[in-house]
Amino acid sequence: MNHDSSLYNEDLAPVPPDQRTWGVYNYAALWVSMCVCIPTYMLASGLIAGGMNWKQAVATILLGNLIVLIPMLLNAHAGARYGIPFPVFIRAPFGVRGANVPAILRAMVACGWFGIQTWIGGQAIHSMLLIAWPAAGQAPASLWICFFGFWLINMAVIWRGIETIRFLEAVSAPFMLAIGILLLWWVTQKAGGFGPVLSAPSKFTTSAEFMRFFIPSLTGMVGFWATVALNIPDFTRYATSQRAHAVGQAIALPTTMALYAFIGVAVTSASIVLFGEPVWDPVVLLGRFNQPAVALIALIALLIATLTTNVAANVVSPAIDFSNLSPRLISFRTGGMITGLLGILTMPWKLLSDFSAYIFGWLVGYSALLGPIAGVMIADYYLIRNCQLDVADLYRRRGLYEYSNGINYRAVFSMAISAGIALLGALIPALRPLYDYAWFVGFTVSFTAYILLMRPAFVAPAVAERN
Repeated sequence: MNHDSSLYNEDLAPVPPDQRTWGVYNYAALWVSMCVCIPTYMLASGLIAGGMNWKQAVATILLGNLIVLIPMLLNAHAGARYGIPFPVFIRAPFGVRGANVPAILRAMVACGWFGIQTWIGGQAIHSMLLIAWPAAGQAPASLWICFFGFWLINMAVIWRGIETIRFLEAVSAPFMLAIGILLLWWVTQKAGGFGPVLSAPSKFTTSAEFMRFFIPSLTGMVGFWATVALNIPDFTRYATSQRAHAVGQAIALPTTMALYAFIGVAVTSASIVLFGEPVWDPVVLLGRFNQPAVALIALIALLIATLTTNVAANVVSPAIDFSNLSPRLISFRTGGMITGLLGILTMPWKLLSDFSAYIFGWLVGYSALLGPIAGVMIADYYLIRNCQLDVADLYRRRGLYEYSNGINYRAVFSMAISAGIALLGALIPALRPLYDYAWFVGFTVSFTAYILLMRPAFVAPAVAERN
């Protein structure tokens, strides 16, 4: 295959059929490992802290994940069919150069998530240190040392490559679920069983009051996996078949999120019974129990869960996205190092300051940027191109995806105007629903705008000049 060196390296190349070895179990294990993590727990516990009862919280999370599963499976198709990663796939709608715009937007969100997960992992290590060696844990800067220690562990895993990640996900998934269920049993026994834990009523007295909290919360649930809904081709490019990834994802994503959300709900509800207030951070909660052995086991499990989620969900995609900027200079490993450095600069300790900043600021806010990208991708692949891509032209200039000097301004405009409309709600109080529905607004507007702008261009396409 002829290709332009500015658009190609081994990490961006299509995966040949004989190297597509991921089956149903691999994708199910991937999602179990990514879902069973502290941010998932904090989603549910944050909803409880915000006033929902356990049924409302679990139903909100389940509904959000069933919604986001749809664009997830739609965008996964191209990766499995053509073996291409996300930044190459979006060259079709955005152009071979324009694809860098959505790729970097998605990468920057991933860097923020990497920082959040690394901070959580550092906290877990620090909590273990306080239990096992109190003098060292109370030393100045010990939390920061733990944070950067966990950062180095993440960098070591990503340096070893994608197959190490696959192995880590496969062996950790069943272990993580077992530990989560064990933690649930232990805490609820402390609180006197499930009866007191799940009897707490909703704090919302009217339907209108509930909806004001539910709508942005649902958007936040969709936003939680809106990142991976874009870059899922980075994983499905290794699929043995379309069925392998589709079945694995459909089985594992909504069910695992709902189960682990329930664990977060129940444990947070138990904290209300035990301490008189909801403790939404599990690391903080474990530190309140005076049983070192149990706390250590649970913290180790949380640490492993955080590591497996972080490298799969928050490093693989931005590493490839940064490589797409300059394939000749930036490899997958180098992209992973860039992700790690930018993750520190996001100051994750501020994003996790309280549940409101986490759900309504972080999750809802960036969904306004990712929904529009998903809208353009799905409209282009299914309605404009009927799932047909010229893989060779995705890697060369002056081909089918050259548009105007490598940029399809129709796609860029569709993305920008829809993101602007969604974010307008954050600035103008009267338009607040636009922000509360940020992902849905961004997706719908960009999907519609792109179809309207692109149809005339494909009625009688000009013959592209080729190398």
